[in-house]
Amino acid sequence: MQLTKDNLTQVDFAKSELIPAIVQDARSGIILMQGFMNADALAATFDKQKVTFYSRSKQRLWTKGETSENYLEVVSVHTDCDYDSILVLANPLGPTCHLGTQSCFGDDAKPSLAFLAELEQVIVSRKDDDPSKSYTASLFSKDLSRSCQKVGEEGVEVALAAMKHDNDELTNESADLLYHLTVLLQRQGLSLADVVSCLQGRHK
Repeated sequence: MQLTKDNLTQVDFAKSELIPAIVQDARSGIILMQGFMNADALAATFDKQKVTFYSRSKQRLWTKGETSENYLEVVSVHTDCDYDSILVLANPLGPTCHLGTQSCFGDDAKPSLAFLAELEQVIVSRKDDDPSKSYTASLFSKDLSRSCQKVGEEGVEVALAAMKHDNDELTNESADLLYHLTVLLQRQGLSLADVVSCLQGRHK
């Protein structure tokens, strides 16, 4: 169940003053970290719109990122069917772990498709780089028609590889198509999430 400021009392803190709270990257689906919340930490998470835990070592509320500024900006908060654990979908502003990794569970603990969200963020970060040093930046520096052309070319290459039953080539050409499609979407102010939302709408 999704939580709002109006239904926080649904969470069953009567079982335990501290309940586990898992934070998941809202874009990639990667599990970022796990901490504990009491009722005050949950309320503060909504008030600040930044993930806030109860620190058992500090014996106080602790907003993730209060020292490093690698905050976890809240997208949505959910509780499970027993109302005794919390899932927070958040956008991380930098590495989550104090070791400098994206996730406290290690950078290898991620679903493979999560890389598409990472790729999109890399493309966003490079769009204003020096075009002579970044292929991605060079695409953004050229006319939109160039990106459109690349998507068309890669789409044809994907089809030709499939017709030849060459799975290695099909995989490589599909990777090129996904990359150039992501660039084109960004140039139009769209994201992969917008495409997924469209697919979800069709599925319903």
